[in-house]
Amino acid sequence: MLSMNLSLPPPVAVSTSSRRRGNRPINAHALLGRSRQTPSLPSSLLGGGRDGGAPALGTAGAQICAYPFGFSARPCSQIQDPSSKASPFDRFVSLRNGLSARSLVPKAAAEASPEGEAEAGAGAEAEAAVSKPNKTLQLGVIFGLWYFQNIVFNIYNKKALNVFPYPWFLASFQLFVGSVWMFVLWSLKLQPRPKISKPFIVALLGPALFHTIGHISACVSFSKVAVSFTHVIKSAEPVFSVIFSSFLGDSYPLAVWLSILPIVFGCSLAAVTEVSFNFGGLSGAMISNVGFVLRNIYSKKSLQNFKEVNGLNLYGWISIISLFYLFPVAVFVEGSQWVQGYHKAIATVGKSSTFYFWVLLSGVFYHLYNQSSYQALDDISPLTFSVGNTMKRVVVIISTVLVFRNPVRPLNALGSALAIFGTFLYSQATSAKKAKNQEGEKKS
Repeated sequence: MLSMNLSLPPPVAVSTSSRRRGNRPINAHALLGRSRQTPSLPSSLLGGGRDGGAPALGTAGAQICAYPFGFSARPCSQIQDPSSKASPFDRFVSLRNGLSARSLVPKAAAEASPEGEAEAGAGAEAEAAVSKPNKTLQLGVIFGLWYFQNIVFNIYNKKALNVFPYPWFLASFQLFVGSVWMFVLWSLKLQPRPKISKPFIVALLGPALFHTIGHISACVSFSKVAVSFTHVIKSAEPVFSVIFSSFLGDSYPLAVWLSILPIVFGCSLAAVTEVSFNFGGLSGAMISNVGFVLRNIYSKKSLQNFKEVNGLNLYGWISIISLFYLFPVAVFVEGSQWVQGYHKAIATVGKSSTFYFWVLLSGVFYHLYNQSSYQALDDISPLTFSVGNTMKRVVVIISTVLVFRNPVRPLNALGSALAIFGTFLYSQATSAKKAKNQEGEKKS
């Protein structure tokens, strides 16, 4: 067990409560606690963390509330990582590696006492060996939930659309369920409540608009074609991302441009050979790609000044604003047909409770799978996520084909495989590009 006295470096200020107690040095026993193991500190203790406002430990300039037996339960200040330049929504939609707060204690020991560096390193290695099985199990649970929730959403969303072909209503209901879910989390303090200001809401208007376009277009596509076909076309989102970003001045290596070729060819082959082909379904999936790409690009510019809001809270508020965008238009487009369509749906299903169950599950699992994807993004490396995301699309396509027994031609299957493989290559190429950019920033 790590046991040494740590003298605080000059930039760190000790709170007045500690001075009244004699300004004692913080002992490693106080950091490690009585349980004889390093506490699992949330990533929110560093800048860009989850709760965006409850850090108690940081780098130079941080204020530590020190007591003889540990830290104060009340946060003193909000510490942000100055190296983080990404907007909050960019952190949510992009792949990121978070700095593990577990390494803070041995690192502090090594910096404060050079002769204790070897002991601190050994303690960190021992802790990593113990926590590795738990971390693997945790990631397995997150991936399992992510896949399961995505499959359930796609199945019951399509079941509801088959008997109630009004995607504007269902898309609005899904945003409504997500909004209620977030309000419950905030009310019960299961999720830190973000501070809301007029500039923050104004900055969200653009990303929420494009999110609305992407969501409703995908629902329209689901209502007209097979779920598997929509997902194949949606795998072409990287193509739009590269093209739009290039127009805005971003440059991509040759490997990225080459990776989008199998995506384009695969999607084209799948569209030509699709048994349930419908131009409305194809255009809906394509518009959905455009909407989500523009959401990601626009958010990088409009949300630069709100890095303290974590990804889940940001997604919650975008869902709320998107609901205000979508529902009035839904009433205008489909409202007059909802009552008649409802009676037809009940007559088709046979039981009203069954129809309610399908609609409710589509709304609940739409939010849950997005929430799980946020947790996966927060806990794994870019390479792991790219592989997991590609496999998730494959699992969803296979599951929906088996459930709905959609006929698949050999050339259609080949096109789908090429498109998904191209998406995987794109993920690898962009991950390598980000790694090179980070290395260049460190050297400079």
